[in-house]
Amino acid sequence: MNLKSLCIATLLSLGFVGAAASDKTPTDAVRASNIDVARTENNLFVKMDLDLSGYSTLNSNREVTVTPMLVNKEDTLRLPALTIAGRSRYYLHIREGEEDWTSPALYKASKNLTVPYQASAPFSTWMGKAELVLSAKSCGCCGEPIAATDIPAKTLDLTPKEKVTFRPLFAFVTPKAELVKHREIKGSAYIDFPVNRTELYPDYRRNPAELAKINATIDSVRLDKDVQFKAMTIKGYASPEGSYTNNVRLAKGRTATLKDYVLGQYSFPSSIIATSYEPEDWEGLRRYVEKSDIADREGILAIINSDMEPDPRNEEIRRRYPRQYEFLLREVYPGLRHSDYTVEYTVRNYTDINEIKRLIFTDPRKLSLNEMFAATSAMDPASPEYEEAFRVAVRMYPESTDANLNAANIEMRDGNLESAARHLEKAGDSPEATYARGVLEGIKGNFSSARALFERAASRGVKEAGAAIDNLTAIEENDR
Repeated sequence: MNLKSLCIATLLSLGFVGAAASDKTPTDAVRASNIDVARTENNLFVKMDLDLSGYSTLNSNREVTVTPMLVNKEDTLRLPALTIAGRSRYYLHIREGEEDWTSPALYKASKNLTVPYQASAPFSTWMGKAELVLSAKSCGCCGEPIAATDIPAKTLDLTPKEKVTFRPLFAFVTPKAELVKHREIKGSAYIDFPVNRTELYPDYRRNPAELAKINATIDSVRLDKDVQFKAMTIKGYASPEGSYTNNVRLAKGRTATLKDYVLGQYSFPSSIIATSYEPEDWEGLRRYVEKSDIADREGILAIINSDMEPDPRNEEIRRRYPRQYEFLLREVYPGLRHSDYTVEYTVRNYTDINEIKRLIFTDPRKLSLNEMFAATSAMDPASPEYEEAFRVAVRMYPESTDANLNAANIEMRDGNLESAARHLEKAGDSPEATYARGVLEGIKGNFSSARALFERAASRGVKEAGAAIDNLTAIEENDR
């Protein structure tokens, strides 16, 4: 007798047919929890816990088959099924030699029945937006269907996520405008004078070239229609050899003579040129020795830095280190006889953007930081000239916190992080500088440090900081 005939005979003899009709256990009594659906490039993995205790009251001759499926409008994938059978139905399968029941898996209906379910299948693109559904079908003793239902378990989103990266906004600052643009040009001239004399001979030794340097500096200001000559200072220096009293006379007299020469070249009033003098340039000598590898350098520096009077100090170097002194007297002392000059002037203000753009790359000394920044607003931010404008600005104003901050933004934008860090060291402690330091940390991947800096900047009113914090939050969520 086959299984179907045996089933009918057995159930008729036991009176189970009426019981099957009166079974009230719902077909959709299965519940899924701890659902985890993941994918690799080629495979799909499904894990979940199936609570089957809702079938504990299943009639003895009834069974329910639960088939997890992935379903969308394009296709359907049926995963391995499992069957929950009432007592008689369960043992009927066992008696028929189906102890090695694997397709579908067989479970006896009972209380507290939870099955850890796992399955895998080759991944297809359509599965990325599919629905995980539990298809439950109940049937009677001979396999005749009684009821069927589909239970939605989870909507999947397995499409590859675009990786969220750190993409900060850069907060540039507008430098303050200069009401009056004061500028100056500095130089040094090494005028040769006859020994122990203060008369200046323009054609003597190196004097034509050295005096030409002074004239060229003055003319660069005087002949420029955009600037106004304001003042000039000259400071004369003598070298330490000889008596201090005589060096005072020489430094003072030679400085006065150079002033007279300049006044003779130009129609300046005498009051426009201020003079001062340093009888002996010990500071220049100190700088040279410190940077040199001269023998007994430390001993010579100790004498230079001592509190001895100038004449004994020079004599002590000559006495204790005669060979080195001869070298200094011959090679270094002549360079300590110099005249430092400064030409002071003012520059007109510029409002024409095209004119400013031209000056940025031809004569940036005339421009204020504010004028340079105004010109960048008319440049393409992706253009080389835009970036170079900020680099020119920081070269012209190397100590400006605004110039350094804006230059740091440009360097971070270009990935030059070491250069950006150097500029940020000189960018001050403004809210924008705090934000920029956060950007640098974020670019380096130090998101915790970056967030702390962004929060400080946000509390001080930097609007870009809020977006940066949201960016970091999105990165964290994307990486989970």
